Amino acid sequence: MTSINTEKQISKKKSLAGRTLYIPRMSFDGASAMAAVYRSMGVNGQPALESDAHSLELARKYTIGEECYPEMVTLGSFLKVIEDENFEPEKTAFMMPTADGPCRFGQYRNLLEKILTDKGLDEVMVVSPNSEDGYDGLEEYGDHLFRLGWRALVCADGLRKLLLQTRPYEINIGETDNVHSESLDLLCGVLERPDPDMKEKFKRLIQVMAEIKSKFENIPACYTKDKPLIGVVGEIYCRLDDFSNAYLIDRIEKFGGEVWLAPIAEWIFYTNFMHRYELKIHGRRFSKSMLGNIIKNKVQQMDEHKLLAPLHERFAGYEEPENTQAIVEPAKPYLPYWGALGEMVLNVGGAIYYHSKGADGIVDISPFTCMNGIVCEAVYPKLSREHDNFPIRSFYFDGTEGDYDRDVEIFLELAGTYKRRKKVNRVYPAHFES
Repeated sequence: MTSINTEKQISKKKSLAGRTLYIPRMSFDGASAMAAVYRSMGVNGQPALESDAHSLELARKYTIGEECYPEMVTLGSFLKVIEDENFEPEKTAFMMPTADGPCRFGQYRNLLEKILTDKGLDEVMVVSPNSEDGYDGLEEYGDHLFRLGWRALVCADGLRKLLLQTRPYEINIGETDNVHSESLDLLCGVLERPDPDMKEKFKRLIQVMAEIKSKFENIPACYTKDKPLIGVVGEIYCRLDDFSNAYLIDRIEKFGGEVWLAPIAEWIFYTNFMHRYELKIHGRRFSKSMLGNIIKNKVQQMDEHKLLAPLHERFAGYEEPENTQAIVEPAKPYLPYWGALGEMVLNVGGAIYYHSKGADGIVDISPFTCMNGIVCEAVYPKLSREHDNFPIRSFYFDGTEGDYDRDVEIFLELAGTYKRRKKVNRVYPAHFES
């Protein structure tokens, strides 16, 4: 597959002005928050259209079955836009980030651009920041986007965590989802305002997170300590998009579990970490690029800490790893980060971290044939044996039907048994029953 790179095509793709930018649903809240950031800059950002059987059928016309499942999901959602009778190529843009390394994710953009070219849709713009430089490519659209976009993702992570922490215990079914929707609208309302003063907007975002916390605290709920806590790791898109994983998180909750889902911020910090590592091995330990990376990472950590500060009490016992080193270091005996690249290291390190926090099992969500998932599944038996026979289950998805209810129910039985015999006790927030 070849990228588009002619002078004429590049010139057509330089401006987002007047376009609607569709952002893949790597979590609906994350895509919605990022879309709001673009709206604050005058670009009509929107989450990509919801995936369904029809969008998958559209994608299958341009794929051969060897592509990664999230490729088909995201491609299908974009093709739904194209088939709309009101579609205007010159007023449309698709967000399709990319990455280096062993994952097929690095080919998503290439295939999308080839399809657009074959269909005579060169006027459609593809926005494609790269992980190689820690997504510094976003800065071509201004520091405003880079900084506010990061803050939006952090807030979306916090909101999603509140949802998953509360919904399994709600008394009135559906109320937590309603509050989540209201809270997301509140968050996006702040993000999309074209305020030039970033300091004031940052203060308002902290206030909004406090308001959102109060909304969730007011949901009638019965916080008992009998539910198994399941850490969810895996391929980042598949684990965060409900359609892609056949609503597996809903199924875990249906059978009595609670989910702790790895956040989006984990990947951003990992790309920062690996960028520093690459600079070191290429003799650039003391360079302008290294200094820039260190400063950026520190600022992002500070932003995250301040934005989620109103939720710290609520998240007692659910603290995320202090930094990327805290994830990759425990994974070294299984998958050293300098040899194994990408999500496989984060998944294995994340599983060990969740075990240390008293979780009762791990679910790894991956696309079918995903190399990261396959490597992790090969490592998990040894990891489990060396961590009190901690239950770990890999699930693969490719859009076909499966008896997921049966598999989830069986796994939760194992997690429940482990919960009764485990050696690492879980720390509960104050709102749980004593």
